[in-house]
Amino acid sequence: MKRYIHQLDRWPELYWSNDDCIGMLGEVRHLQGRLLGRMESIGFEVRNQAVLDTLTIDIIKTSEIEGEILHPDQVRSSVARKLGLEIAGSVESDRNVDGVVEMMVDAMQNCFNPLTAERLFSWHAALFPPEGSGMPEIRAGDWREDTTGPMQVVSGAMGKERVHFQAPHSSLVPFEMKNFLDWYNTSNLTDLVLKAAVAHLWFVTVHPFEDGNGRIARAVTDMLLARSDGSTQRFYSMSAQIRRERKKYYEILEKTQTGDLDITGWVLWFLGCLLRSIKSTDIVLDRVLKKASFWNQHSSSAINERQKKLLNRLLDGFEGNLTSSKWAKIARCSRDTAIRDINDLIRKDILKRAEGGGRSTSYLLR
Repeated sequence: MKRYIHQLDRWPELYWSNDDCIGMLGEVRHLQGRLLGRMESIGFEVRNQAVLDTLTIDIIKTSEIEGEILHPDQVRSSVARKLGLEIAGSVESDRNVDGVVEMMVDAMQNCFNPLTAERLFSWHAALFPPEGSGMPEIRAGDWREDTTGPMQVVSGAMGKERVHFQAPHSSLVPFEMKNFLDWYNTSNLTDLVLKAAVAHLWFVTVHPFEDGNGRIARAVTDMLLARSDGSTQRFYSMSAQIRRERKKYYEILEKTQTGDLDITGWVLWFLGCLLRSIKSTDIVLDRVLKKASFWNQHSSSAINERQKKLLNRLLDGFEGNLTSSKWAKIARCSRDTAIRDINDLIRKDILKRAEGGGRSTSYLLR
């Protein structure tokens, strides 16, 4: 019995119902156009800030889906360096952080370039830097070899893994990927948003690498979505939305893998997830505009680098209460210096004390 779609006789002749998808696709296209129009109407610096925020979220969330937690400050700093942007409070970043940033920025900025095996190999090698980086040893920059058994796609904590499907044998991967890349790089009448949905499913089905397939699949998807936008700047994060809907994501993947070549259900889920992703961008954009307005308002104020770093943390949505001890830890200064920084900003009407006092005193933006 043929259990998975890649084992069916007509694989990879995937198809879907255009009639069922056309309404949601039209809504996606409308929101894409409205978002891009809104971004074109704001200043260059604010637009760059929006790209920085979006890519930072995208990279953090695409790694979280795979159970890897990246340090937000490292990701943000690495993205800023890659984009040539200056930010307050920049920090050094680990090689594994720089690797995923390199892949995602390349997918965005060079979205109109062909996708080749060599490009995929370079992404994979960037995700898994050489020995000594603290990363597990992975056969990087080449197709997988099933030396320890069949490649299975699983989710869940160690010891409680759920197997969603099994990928084609490694001996078939070069042939499968040639078919995929030929299709990917060929212009056809398929709408690019729909092509992104098919590409994501197809890549995940083949699972061509020993590890990192999910992150690379989402980068491949982002490339096509960027092409569909006609822009090398990203203002919404599909990965962040998939992270929110992670359970549903794996459920629809499993259902599709064990079905037939009609992938209408997958395409509808993908379009719905993308719609929710674009709609949630308003939250990110509002924060960016608020941040830009804040710094414009205080452009003439004398604010040191420690203060800039902490104010940006507050503007980005600081978790918990900001106290003088937290200020000192984040700014890497003494508590006395932190208190002087805080009192200076209070005198300038930038910060205010929250209710409460003593050692538990916390501070808020006015």
